[in-house]
Amino acid sequence: MSTLETNSIGKYSGNNVSIDDALNLKSYTTAERDALTSVAGDTIYNTTEGVPEYYDGTSWKSMQGADILVNYLVVAGGGGGGSDSSSTGRYGGGGGGAGGYRTSYGTSGGGASAEDRLFITPGSSYTVTIGAGGSGGSYAAPPADAGSQGSNSVFSTITSIGGGGGAGSYTANTTGGSGGGGAEGSTSGAAGTANQGFSGGNNSGTSGGGGGGASEAGNTDSLRYGGDGVSSTITGSSVTRAGGGGGSGGTAFGGSGGGGAGNSNPGGAGTANTGGGGGASSNNQSGGGGNGGSGVVILRYASNFTIALAGGASSVGGETTDGQDKYIQIETSGTVSWS
Repeated sequence: MSTLETNSIGKYSGNNVSIDDALNLKSYTTAERDALTSVAGDTIYNTTEGVPEYYDGTSWKSMQGADILVNYLVVAGGGGGGSDSSSTGRYGGGGGGAGGYRTSYGTSGGGASAEDRLFITPGSSYTVTIGAGGSGGSYAAPPADAGSQGSNSVFSTITSIGGGGGAGSYTANTTGGSGGGGAEGSTSGAAGTANQGFSGGNNSGTSGGGGGGASEAGNTDSLRYGGDGVSSTITGSSVTRAGGGGGSGGTAFGGSGGGGAGNSNPGGAGTANTGGGGGASSNNQSGGGGNGGSGVVILRYASNFTIALAGGASSVGGETTDGQDKYIQIETSGTVSWS
C-alpha cells in the first residue's frame, strides 16, 4: 500500500496516544483504492462513497456503522393515452404522461438534481412496488374516452407518482408524475409533479397534445410529440426512460424513453418497465388510446453486499456486478433485503 500521511504524535503513555491535530485519513477514490497493494488493517477514507474503510485481508469494509448506502431509480407507471368518443366522432385524444422519475444516480425528472442515497440496514425488509401503466381511453361515451393515470412506484421511503392520463373528446386529462396531453380542440395539458416530470402539451384546434416526459413537456420537440425521458447509467450503460405518449391529429411520435406513438388506431402502448405514456388515438378511430408502460425500480450498491428478493419481487437478469458495485432491476412488486 502506498504511504499514508500521518499526523504528529504529541505524547504517548502505554497503549494510549495523543495526536496534536484531528486525525485525517489518506483519501482515495474507489478506483485508486483498488489499485493499492493492501494488507489487513489498512484504513483509508473513500471519497467515492464518502465513508472511511478498512481492509480485512480479503476485501475493503465500510466503517459507516451497519448501514448500506443504496442508489436508486424509481419510475412510476405511465398514463394511458386519450381517445375519440363515439358520441362525437371528431376529436382525437391527448397523449399519456410519463411516470414520475426519481433517482439518486444522476438527474431526476422535472429537471431536478440527484436525490440523496438511502441508508439501508442489513437484514431488514424494504417495500418495492412497481406501478402499473394506466389504461388507454376507450371509443365509448365519456368518461371512458380519457386515459387513466398510471400507478405509483415505491422503494422504501421514495414514491414516484403515476403518469397523468391523456384527455378524451369530452373528458379532461389528469395530472401525474408527468401530465397528460390535452385533447384536440378541447383541454390544455395537465401539470406534472415537481422534481418528477413535466406537463402535458396543449391542444391546438386540430390536434391533441403530447404527454409530458421526465425531461421535457409534451409538444416541446414538435406539435403533438410526447416529451422525452431522462437517461441514466445506473445499470452501467445509458438508458432513457419515462417518455410521454404522442398526441393526435398528425405525426405524433412518443417521447424517447418508452412513449407510445399517437394518432394511430389504437394508440401505441408505452414500453413496459420504462414508465412511458400511452399514445393517443386519432379522431373517428375505434381502437382507443394506448396503455401506459409499467414502472421499474433499479437499485445499485457496493458489491460486497448481496440482495434477496421476496414477496413476489422479481428481476430479469438478477443481481449484476458492474465495476465495484452491483445493481438489480426489479420489475414486480414485493420486498428486498441485504446481507
